[in-house]
Amino acid sequence: MKYKAIFFDRDNTLTYFSEEKVRWQKETVEAWSGKPLELPYEKMMELFAQAAEGRAQWYTNLTDEQEFFRRYYKYLLLGEGVTEDVDARADLLFRELWCNGDRVLFPETVEVLEYFHKRGYRMGVISDTSPSLEYTMQQLGVAKYFSSFTASSLVGAGKPSPIIYNAALDSLGVKAEESIYVDDYPSEADGARELGFTSFLIDRKGTGGEWTISSLTDLIRFVESVDGEGM
Repeated sequence: MKYKAIFFDRDNTLTYFSEEKVRWQKETVEAWSGKPLELPYEKMMELFAQAAEGRAQWYTNLTDEQEFFRRYYKYLLLGEGVTEDVDARADLLFRELWCNGDRVLFPETVEVLEYFHKRGYRMGVISDTSPSLEYTMQQLGVAKYFSSFTASSLVGAGKPSPIIYNAALDSLGVKAEESIYVDDYPSEADGARELGFTSFLIDRKGTGGEWTISSLTDLIRFVESVDGEGM
């Protein structure tokens, strides 16, 4: 077996955001504000900065993270012009949306994790996210497959910084050349590849490209071709 470890990004790689939860948030906030809710990336980043309230690190544990997102939803409501019962409504959004069925596994996720687990691969998750990374995987029933959860907020660096990839490698005691990585962002897949990972970009729209896969099951075909199985 050529490889010893495989690492995955979380969002839009192993999981995706629940359409039901996204719709509930939109409809609920619009009912309170009386206007359409638009949350482009730039606006979300502004809300994150507001919720940080000047803190260099937004959160380093689950308690910090929970308080952060309560503030996030409060600033979201204030920005949408909601002025009545803001604290109570922000708390409702938090309880309904924070680690409460907000993510769903892609259909092939468990099959692929089971495949690599049975073959003795060391497995980890590398994500630009918060301390709840492991908790979300536990909720989805797949934390058992992983020996490490490398979150940017705990490492102090996000992808594609070498710091976060090296922290993940150290957590499993492997080298980049012994490891596979898959991510849905080109720059983050490229960052891992530059360090020596065999790194794939997952693009479920199937637009193609070098080192691009359209499903996690493509990883099985790749390692079997490398190891000479199923040829």
